[in-house]
Amino acid sequence: MLTLIVAIVVAVLAFYGGMQYRKRFAQKRLEDAEYRSKRIIEEAERKAKSMEKEAQLRIKDMELQSKAKLEEEAKEQRKELQQWERRLLQKEEHLEKKVELWDRKEEELNKRERSLVVREKAAEALERKYEAMVDEWRTKLERLAGMTAQEAKRKLLESMEEEAEREFAKRLREMEDRLREEADRKAKEIIATSIQRLATDFVSENSVTVVQLPNEEMKGRIIGREGRNIRALESITGVDLIVDDTPEAVIISAHNPIRREVARIALERLVADGRIHPARIEEVVQKVEQEVEESITKAGEQAAFDVGVHGLHPEIIKLLGRLKYRTSYGQNVLQHSIEVAWISGIMAAELGLNVKKAKRAGLLHDIGKAVDQEMEGSHALIGAELLKKYNEADEIVKTVGAHHDEMPHTSLLSVIVQAADALSSARPGARRKMLESYIKRIEDLERIATSFDGVDKCYAIQAGREIRIIVESDKMSDDEAALLAHKVAKKIEDEMVYPGQIKVIVIRESRATAYAR
Repeated sequence: MLTLIVAIVVAVLAFYGGMQYRKRFAQKRLEDAEYRSKRIIEEAERKAKSMEKEAQLRIKDMELQSKAKLEEEAKEQRKELQQWERRLLQKEEHLEKKVELWDRKEEELNKRERSLVVREKAAEALERKYEAMVDEWRTKLERLAGMTAQEAKRKLLESMEEEAEREFAKRLREMEDRLREEADRKAKEIIATSIQRLATDFVSENSVTVVQLPNEEMKGRIIGREGRNIRALESITGVDLIVDDTPEAVIISAHNPIRREVARIALERLVADGRIHPARIEEVVQKVEQEVEESITKAGEQAAFDVGVHGLHPEIIKLLGRLKYRTSYGQNVLQHSIEVAWISGIMAAELGLNVKKAKRAGLLHDIGKAVDQEMEGSHALIGAELLKKYNEADEIVKTVGAHHDEMPHTSLLSVIVQAADALSSARPGARRKMLESYIKRIEDLERIATSFDGVDKCYAIQAGREIRIIVESDKMSDDEAALLAHKVAKKIEDEMVYPGQIKVIVIRESRATAYAR
């Protein structure tokens, strides 16, 4: 029992002691919490004061910046106002100067007007004086010459009539001569008309060909990356491609017309296909070359068939077809050869010679032009060598070699072919005239016309068959204009050589102008 009581007492003491410990521990934690809360509050108050000070400083800085900015804007506005003020002052000064200048000019104009009035009166006085002097000298001249002014005019007119009669007689003789020449020319035209039945249209070929493109973007595709496409096309075809500022066009340049034709067809196909690269270019060019060779052979065969010449060597047929792409002074050589063959056949028939041989020699007379760019020598001798190589008859070979007198004529056949060649080349419309000689003739006509005094302008028209001269009306009368026409015609006859006649027209125009105010 005592043990139990002791245990209870110990337990009560222990519980009480624990309670006291807990109380003291709680009291201590409470004190610590109060102390920390005080510290936190104090720290917060210090931070709040610091932030308040910082905010006040920032507000002051912003006020200072705004004030500086406003002062700067005000300064700029004052500066701009000062500039406008200076400009206005300058304009005002400029206007004052203009007003002064206008006043001075008005004063000068008034002075000039007064001076002109004085001069006009002096000019009228001089005019009256000169009229009196003219009348006095006219009277003296009439007395010295023993005839009046009317009699002198009549004498002059009589002499001019005599000169006109002589001029008329000369013109009449010239007209008779011209009529005889015209009749002779007309007779020759009748002969030439039969020759012209064989004439065909000719296209003047040059050393360039233009290929049209669908758009400007195609130029870049033709050139290719770093120019590989255009280099490939040029190296394969042997031509020069010119891609310049010409809109939607590419120029092909080459002296060899067959290469130029191959390049043209190949480029047109590549543009139409759209696939342009070196491998495709090589493939298309090979196909086009085969097609062109086939067309050359067909052209040669067709020419021989049209003329009626048979049994030609296949190589001669090809050479004959190559002439389709060759021109001479704008005349297509293959068409020219066909014409020569027909004319030679007609002439041989008229003379009772072998028509087939004449046609054969005429068709082959320019065969050397197919390769004269690749071989040395004249085309007549080259053609004779080629025909000899391919076993043509000796008479045909000699005829071809002699049609330009480079080999001796051994038969009438060579003379016939030579004459037919000249007729085909010289017929109207066959070949182009030389531009230089035409321009020289026009320049000479205008030079002669402007060499006379009083000529204002002159124009050579109608291909140099007519010259129109405009004279200054205040320097030349109508009679002097008529005399000028005769002088110009005479000088043209003396200094120039020309066929037919040149018409000289002198134009004199006088104008009177007045203003209603």
